[in-house]
Amino acid sequence: MTAAPALPGPLRLMAVLAHPDDESLGFGGTLAKYAAEGVETYLVTATRGERGRFGDATEKPPPEVVGRTREAELRDAATVLGLREVSFLDYPDAALDTVDATDATRKIAGHVARVKPHVVITFGPEGAYGHTDHIAISQLATAAVVAAAPAHCVSKFYYLEWSQQKWAAYQAALKHLSFTVDEVERRVSPWPDWALTTIIDTSQVWPTVWRAVSCHTTQMSIYKNLEHLSDDHHTAIWGTQEFYRAFSLVNGGRARETDLFEGLR
Repeated sequence: MTAAPALPGPLRLMAVLAHPDDESLGFGGTLAKYAAEGVETYLVTATRGERGRFGDATEKPPPEVVGRTREAELRDAATVLGLREVSFLDYPDAALDTVDATDATRKIAGHVARVKPHVVITFGPEGAYGHTDHIAISQLATAAVVAAAPAHCVSKFYYLEWSQQKWAAYQAALKHLSFTVDEVERRVSPWPDWALTTIIDTSQVWPTVWRAVSCHTTQMSIYKNLEHLSDDHHTAIWGTQEFYRAFSLVNGGRARETDLFEGLR
């Protein structure tokens, strides 16, 4: 394969995610790394997380108050991560799989066509641990990069995936990660190492990521244990981010990538 021609202007990366804090706890290493390198990074978030936890759960403010608070936390985290822009789709938390898929796809495709990212990233089709909002945004983002093609053709599209080592580190702090749907408990499903197409070194930015995670103060009663993990678990969580390359117009093959923009630089 011949090298791709140099692209005019800066590289652009877009994350399409479900909730406030997904951008930090889930994708923070990647977003911080590329923002620090001068890549223009954009975030589209589907909901405001208004049905999520609020502090130590002794307070139960109305959903609109939780949503406003979590939006503000996300915007603070985005500043820490170096994101260029944050956009909301204004869909309901914990019900993303019930929205009009055509409308949601059109909205996301509109952001893709406007921003013109070279690379788009989102959750994998299993939604990490079966979370219905994560699964929904994975499906919607996948449809959107196709729907946007007449206006803008995304060069590379990735799903974030977790190895057994990564999940072991997360669960050392967060204990039992699961999601119950229709009375069926869904559990973490690590990807085999051989299925990971791309591993990004994020070891230099993990202090930035932790500052971004800490911006989500209403969630810290859950996440505070991450700060006190062993060195091995810290390295497993923050040192790398793993992806599956769902498609690429500029490269291929089974050689593992170390850069989401491989084939574009």
